[in-house]
Amino acid sequence: MLDNLNWWEIGALLLLALLIFGDRLPNVINDGLRMIRNLRGMARNATGDLSRELGTDIQLEDLHPKAFIRKHLLSEEDEQAIRKPLQGVYDNLRADVTGVHNELKDVADAADPRGRGGRKATATGGAPAPAPRPSYDDAT
Repeated sequence: MLDNLNWWEIGALLLLALLIFGDRLPNVINDGLRMIRNLRGMARNATGDLSRELGTDIQLEDLHPKAFIRKHLLSEEDEQAIRKPLQGVYDNLRADVTGVHNELKDVADAADPRGRGGRKATATGGAPAPAPRPSYDDAT
């Protein structure tokens, strides 16, 4: 859940929580944890009730409609019969998209002055172009 936060950001969030809630912070944390425990218990009870009603073993992950239908309502043959007409369309579309991607890549390589296929001279009179700067998303 907090995979994209580093230690400085987590520390800043904790400091902000301390400033907002002050002396009540331990009580707020306890209330939040109690709420999470209650929600987990409700989810376990709901899956248990659903398992008893349907007569099958249902996990929490199985409650997603697509996974539920695939696991409990369709047999392997039914699933293959549904997928077969669409598989050819999917394969053709994927081949077309791959072809367009390769053509765009070739055009971009040809237009790139730093690329192997393009010209080496630039608009500044032959000076090499600066290296591209990494984006914020690449650095994090």
